[in-house]
Amino acid sequence: MHFETFKTPGLAHNAYLLAFKQKGILIDPRRDVDEYLTSAQKNGIDIQYVLETHRQEDFILGSATIKELLNAKIVGGDHEIFAHCDMQLKDGEEFEVENFRIKLLHTPGHTPESVSYAFYHKDREECWAVFTGDSLFVGDAGRTDLPDINKTEENAGLLYDMIHRKILPLGPQTLLYPAHGAGSVCGGNIADFDESTLGFEENNNPVFTKTRDEFIQHKAQERIPRPPYFTLMEEINLKGGEKLRNSVKGIKIMNPEEFKEASQKGVVIDTRLPEAFAGAHIENSYSIWLGGLPVFGGYLVERETPIYLVLENADELAAAYTHLTRIGMDNIKGVLTKNFESWRNAGLPIETSGTISPRQLKESLENYYVLDVREISEFEDEGHIPGAKHCFVGDLGKIIKQEKFDKPIVVTCSVGHRASLAVSILLKAGIKDVSNLLGGMTAWEKLEYPMKKKEEDQSFFYDISKTKPDPMEHQLQ
Repeated sequence: MHFETFKTPGLAHNAYLLAFKQKGILIDPRRDVDEYLTSAQKNGIDIQYVLETHRQEDFILGSATIKELLNAKIVGGDHEIFAHCDMQLKDGEEFEVENFRIKLLHTPGHTPESVSYAFYHKDREECWAVFTGDSLFVGDAGRTDLPDINKTEENAGLLYDMIHRKILPLGPQTLLYPAHGAGSVCGGNIADFDESTLGFEENNNPVFTKTRDEFIQHKAQERIPRPPYFTLMEEINLKGGEKLRNSVKGIKIMNPEEFKEASQKGVVIDTRLPEAFAGAHIENSYSIWLGGLPVFGGYLVERETPIYLVLENADELAAAYTHLTRIGMDNIKGVLTKNFESWRNAGLPIETSGTISPRQLKESLENYYVLDVREISEFEDEGHIPGAKHCFVGDLGKIIKQEKFDKPIVVTCSVGHRASLAVSILLKAGIKDVSNLLGGMTAWEKLEYPMKKKEEDQSFFYDISKTKPDPMEHQLQ
């Protein structure tokens, strides 16, 4: 038997390749499939089946591509969202691949169509492993607000019931393999290890340690950002995803003058570190560190928006391309030759922004408007600077005009990456007196400076979770 886990940095996504007597099964593949194909060829595996657990929200699936290349069958549940599948199994229905039988379990709650796959050795009654998609994670269960934010509690109750009725009875020996790990926006508090058993989870996971009512309230209190590109991922994945529309080799390397002219028709994304961006950058560019592209790239550009990249060095182009195309942002038109040095040396216009250290801020805190752009749970539960106001960086562009900034702004996050993005958003909006707190709350706490946690007179000025969403934005039928 062959078993392999493929992890996707930035998305915290896990795909799995299993093979029995060289007959392969691939579970929840991402759009760029070369890594799976390389492993299959190396190990003499014929991928015959692609199992989908649900219509993924945070990346484009590679199922359709694998089918086209290898004539593999796509497997899913009998929900209409799986209409593109070659095999649609009913709840409890099984099929066999060599020495294993695979049972589909309908486990809705995260999304209506979500399924899990229980694997059994043909000659044994005990379940060997279950692949749960985003229904059950290590240390957590899937978020339940995605189909309809107004039915978060209803979906939480449904998810609790499905996990207890269908997954828990598989037995404590059953290995647990979810589609995401720590850092994913598909769950609120996923553990930072990727393998577990149902026996371990039964004693540690909130879905088992809490009562049904407690679990529902637990899910109702989760406030996890919903990136705007989720809707696009859901639409594309109705077809099993799509193959890449272009190649990284087709991205034009531009000299500074050419880049300046062309980029006026699109969006410039600068992937250098916050300190470098603050020192000098192209006016109206966005600061998104390389590892943040798989999430925050989708907050700032539409699918057809022309994208122009400023990189730390040319070797990062392949990674930037991969990060963006995994979330459907394929329209990368050009990259600045070498790095920002070429722009600087050409004498072209530059813009700067401020930086400030925790020590400097503490000494004159009353003189600044402190804006914390972490997630609201981080702001409330991990602690924040006294008097700081909160707005998650992904929502900042929506509400800039609603707030009066009557002092110089200091932006903070955990260390400075998200703060740099927020600084660039504020600069682009014409708010120039803004600085990044380098080291962020990590350094602030390290220095044992005063912090506050959730309190009755919360100081944040905007909470996106309390607004009514566009009813068309969360459509998962």
